[in-house]
Amino acid sequence: MSTTTIRLPEDLKARVAAAAKRSGTTAHAFIIEAIVEKTEQDNLRADFDVVAEDRYAGIVASGKTIPWEEMRGYLQDRLAGKVVKRPTARKLAR
Repeated sequence: MSTTTIRLPEDLKARVAAAAKRSGTTAHAFIIEAIVEKTEQDNLRADFDVVAEDRYAGIVASGKTIPWEEMRGYLQDRLAGKVVKRPTARKLAR
């Protein structure tokens, strides 16, 4: 484990101390947990971006997609517990 110095403005330091106290932990543990959560959130976002780019590349390559109105209806029906057929991708209208 290595040491890193973080300089906090006094008002933020006080807010961190108060939040840590409410959480029943130390300011150090609170800061570490916040860094871990932020790092995990960033990793999830990066993974999401990769999936989105891959899916968009697939749309561009095939020229096919499902109109939002159809997909929205499909998703709403699925959420309502209905058994529905998945919409079929079609060529993009230009």
